[in-house]
Amino acid sequence: MAQQNKLFQNTALRSDAPVASSASPEAELISETYVPRTMPPVLGTWSMTATFVICIYLASSATTAASGGPAAFTYLLLGCVTFFIPSLVATAQLGVMFPHEGALYNWTHKAFGGFWSFFSGFCAWFPGVLITASFADLLVSYLQSMNSAWLALPWQQGLTICAVLACVGFISMQRFITVRNIVNVLVGVMLFSNLLIGLSCLVWLLQGHGSATNFSHWGDWSINPGNISLFGLIVFTYIGTEGPLNLAGEMTNSGAIKRHLLWGALIIFSIYMVSTFSVLVVEGQAAVNNPYALVMTVDKVLGHGWGSLTAIGLMGSFLAEGMAYNYVFARLLMVAGLDGRLPTSIAKLNKHRVPTNAIFFQTVLGIIVTLIGFVLVPSISFLGAPSDLSLDAYNVTQAAATLVWAISTLFLFLNIVGCYRRYRSLVLNVRIVPMPVLWLSIIVGVLSCLAGIVDTLWYSWLTQITNEQWRYIVGSLTMAFLFLAIIGSLLANSEAEWEKDTRAVKRTQ
Repeated sequence: MAQQNKLFQNTALRSDAPVASSASPEAELISETYVPRTMPPVLGTWSMTATFVICIYLASSATTAASGGPAAFTYLLLGCVTFFIPSLVATAQLGVMFPHEGALYNWTHKAFGGFWSFFSGFCAWFPGVLITASFADLLVSYLQSMNSAWLALPWQQGLTICAVLACVGFISMQRFITVRNIVNVLVGVMLFSNLLIGLSCLVWLLQGHGSATNFSHWGDWSINPGNISLFGLIVFTYIGTEGPLNLAGEMTNSGAIKRHLLWGALIIFSIYMVSTFSVLVVEGQAAVNNPYALVMTVDKVLGHGWGSLTAIGLMGSFLAEGMAYNYVFARLLMVAGLDGRLPTSIAKLNKHRVPTNAIFFQTVLGIIVTLIGFVLVPSISFLGAPSDLSLDAYNVTQAAATLVWAISTLFLFLNIVGCYRRYRSLVLNVRIVPMPVLWLSIIVGVLSCLAGIVDTLWYSWLTQITNEQWRYIVGSLTMAFLFLAIIGSLLANSEAEWEKDTRAVKRTQ
């Protein structure tokens, strides 16, 4: 085994290894055959399901939805039917046809070729790096809720987030089976915390307490101009269905593709509905936009001890999300390096066959962004109060990242069309739903995704920023991110071509 590990390590990235050509969309990519030969298959149905759940789950979704009162359930159901289910159908269809490492990157290559595969992959990868920092920020928010004297200043919060990112990055570089086990355990603890949240609601009602929210007025359940801004916020809590399939080359069996999507979707939808209902019943308006309200709900009904367990479980989930995002999105960089879309050094594996260079790069980038948002920007005194500036920078960055991620999600549906045009017989032979249902999923998914983009861009997340200012700031930042994706694609391909030319010259000498 030691000799085999050494062989894998030495051959992980040979300087003279062939690089796949991106000229033909039908060409087999190096990563399609390299990953199954080099990286151990350690992901079964439960591990894929746990990764799916932790990649989608957003603890703050319940308290964000609570701002809509009973209409929260209307939007949760609407987002599930119009966006989540179509995304699941498209993901399952593409995953069954092309069960390869890199997921969206690979599927877009099949449908539209090399340039667009890198572009869609970047649009999926870049927000993941930024959103990883948001999970660390949630952890800081929980610490502050436990003691208001802790981490009161933006620079303290920023340095703590950086420390969390560094710690999570280091753990993610260890043996993958170890990291997988840690994430699986933390997901289990998170599910237990959400069980306590739901149980608290049940006990509260059985004890004879009234609901803090009035559900009897049917008008409060309706969609109206006063709550339409919730659509984008709630729809995108379901985003990222394809993420776990970035590791498709490391699955133990292909049956896990459909199974993990089914079980993961049921778990996510159940958590969102139960946790939202619980905080509305027990806390009511006190829960609005307060992520710690989930803990307060348990604390209020079951006692401080159970509330502390809930807090620990949810805080553990934030760490698990950071680890999962690290290994999920590092695979996008890895396959791009293997296939000649990025310099091959980004795909280098360590002795445990983990893409450490990719994880290290993501971690450093996340730390740099955090330092800018929580240390540099608040230090510019003429812009306003430091605490307000850090909050503004955080929300604007997250909104722009979400929009870029939503653009990558559009490729899920477009890829079905592109693959149907190129591989019609394959689509027909392995379709997972009848074709009319597949086409309906594509149409509804595209429309809901576009509606979510417009809604997110049109309505400000912050009271101190007007809708007009929000559209200008977030729209400009989103365009800057997309411009970076295009430039990055061109530069990356140029660097990869230079590396291929250099190797060709060396072989002729």
